[in-house]
Amino acid sequence: MKKLTLTPLEGKNAGAVIEALFNPKEYTISKSVPWNPHPTAGLDSPENQFTTGQGESLALELFFDTYEKGESVQPYVMSVHNLGMIDAELHRPAHIFVSWGSLAFRGVVESLTHRYTMFLEDGTPVRATCTVQFREAPTATEQAEKIKKQSPDHAKLHAVRRGETLQTIAAREYDDPAEWRRIADANGIDDPLQLVPGRRLMIPPILR
Repeated sequence: MKKLTLTPLEGKNAGAVIEALFNPKEYTISKSVPWNPHPTAGLDSPENQFTTGQGESLALELFFDTYEKGESVQPYVMSVHNLGMIDAELHRPAHIFVSWGSLAFRGVVESLTHRYTMFLEDGTPVRATCTVQFREAPTATEQAEKIKKQSPDHAKLHAVRRGETLQTIAAREYDDPAEWRRIADANGIDDPLQLVPGRRLMIPPILR
C-alpha cells in the first residue's frame, strides 16, 4: 500500500522523505474567501467587497505506534515536528510537499499538535497522534503566471474617482478608451459626462 509522504523541498533536509507509518483515515482541505462589508447609505445590508484571496490549507492526522517494537515513538514524532522549525540555511521553515495518491499539496507547516496516548512502564512514549496543518504557499511569480489582476476577461467593480471619465476608465481597464460605451451600456448610463465620484461601476468582461 502506498504511504503518505512529507518531503522538504529546500534547505538542509531537501529531498529527505518522511513516510507515514500508517496512512491517515482522512484529510481536510479548506479555503477562506474573505469579503468585507462596505457600508452604503440607504441599504438594509452592506455591499460585500472582495479583499484578497487566502491560500488553501490541508489538515491531517498521522498515527505512530512503536509498542510492539518496544522503542520510543519520539523519533517519528520529531521528524514531523522539525518540519515546522526554522531551517538554518533558509532562516525560516522549509516548503513541504505532501503526497498520497491523488493528493499533491505544496505548502508550509502552519500548526502542529502531538498527542501521546501510550507509554511503557518507564514512561517511554510508544503511541502518538500528530495533527498537522499546512498552508498553501505559492510564490508571487507562480501566482502571477496564473492570474492577471487587471485582465479584461473578468467582470469587476470600479469606484469612480473625481475627474474620471468613462474614456479614462476604459483606457485603464481595456487599454482602449473607445471601449467606454461598453461600460456605459452595462451600467445604464445615458450621459457619460455625468459621472458622480464614488459611484460604483460594473466593468464588464471582454470575452475572447
